[in-house]
Amino acid sequence: MDIENGVVGLVDILSEHFDPTAVVAEPLPPVVTTNGDLIGKVAEDPKKREIVLGRNVHTTCLAVTEPDANDEFTGDKDAYMASVLARYRKNLMERTKHHLGYPYNLDFDYGALSQLQHFSINNLGDPFIESNYGVHSRQFEVGVLDWFARLWEIEKNEYWGYITNCGTEGNLHGILVGREVHPDGILYASKDTHYSIFKAARMYRMECEKVDTLMSGEIDCADFRAKLLANKDKPAIINVNIAKNEIGAGLVLASVSGSCEQAPKVSFKKPIGSVSVSGHKFVGCPMPCGVQITRLEHINVLSNNVEYLASRDATIMGSRNGHAPIFLWYTLNRKGYKGFQKEVQKCLRNAHYLKDRLRDAGISAMLNERSSTVVFERPQDEEFVRRWQLACQGNIAHVVVMPSVNIEKLDDFLNELVEKRSTWYKDGKVQPPCIAADVGTENCVCGRHK
Repeated sequence: MDIENGVVGLVDILSEHFDPTAVVAEPLPPVVTTNGDLIGKVAEDPKKREIVLGRNVHTTCLAVTEPDANDEFTGDKDAYMASVLARYRKNLMERTKHHLGYPYNLDFDYGALSQLQHFSINNLGDPFIESNYGVHSRQFEVGVLDWFARLWEIEKNEYWGYITNCGTEGNLHGILVGREVHPDGILYASKDTHYSIFKAARMYRMECEKVDTLMSGEIDCADFRAKLLANKDKPAIINVNIAKNEIGAGLVLASVSGSCEQAPKVSFKKPIGSVSVSGHKFVGCPMPCGVQITRLEHINVLSNNVEYLASRDATIMGSRNGHAPIFLWYTLNRKGYKGFQKEVQKCLRNAHYLKDRLRDAGISAMLNERSSTVVFERPQDEEFVRRWQLACQGNIAHVVVMPSVNIEKLDDFLNELVEKRSTWYKDGKVQPPCIAADVGTENCVCGRHK
């Protein structure tokens, strides 16, 4: 692009041969170590594995251009945009087919809700108090909140909550409630918890203690006890998560849906201050969203009445997606508790199938009890990792078996992985990684632990 007098010149419309799904040759991005420092191509500390960042999107971005004067008559611009969208849809279908590493349920059909896409639905303000903006979906939002309140065993007159824009927003809100109730409290969280927890601690300038974990990913209770005793003069704000680390220590829907008899139950009958869960993951939704519920007695410390809204401000965001509650309401009504229970059982069965097939193929693998996250050795080829969209950390990768992951997809993945490994390790110069430190010696089948 040409820049003249500080104004960026317009980019020519891309040719009709442009393919937004094409792989563009480009230099690799800078390598980053686990502490976030840029170090070039070689890690200064050989014990730290380099983090390979994704491709630079500027090499394949779609330019926004001004329409030509005659576009209204020729229709060229509309035809161009239609072709880009059609090819993009084809790309989405291909990427959905090869998605395994992240906990998103990509199997849903909300065609019945397309009639509502013409409306700007905004639930700004408190879900329980209407604002002066009338194009909202609070009746759906509160219905969804009541469903989760029953699930988590708290009465309607004892809870407050809202549909968030994502799970991270729910975490930010829950920790904010904790800090407002206990201004000098210390936040305790597993060192393997979701990264948003430590982001919240930085944002709120809270003192934070990272608690060690066991091989299974569970909190090390001995270390937790020691850290609590070292700070017993200050209140404790404790973050407890289920299935939000690399090795999947527990399955959230297994416990909250009562799908596993031995699973711990999430219940406000226990001393819980707030609960947050993503809505676009196991439930399945085309846009990121989440559910946050806290005790009503806590919400007054951070809420204010706003005349401009004719409502109360107690949420992290101001404007809130009013479509998301409708999508959640729709799928909760269609599936219900029993429908989710069946999906959980299917996920657990398929996860065991994947783990067993990996082990049969001589690949190190682990599956925690009541989890659908299968952990295995990290593939050597980063292109393979990108193709199957695997989540990796150090020498391990994982597949999260969601309702949209069926046996056919798992077989395709396994067959391709086995074929690739026969190429990666055929001459014996390179050996599969030892992951005993991550999954235990009983789950590692490297040359040393066979």
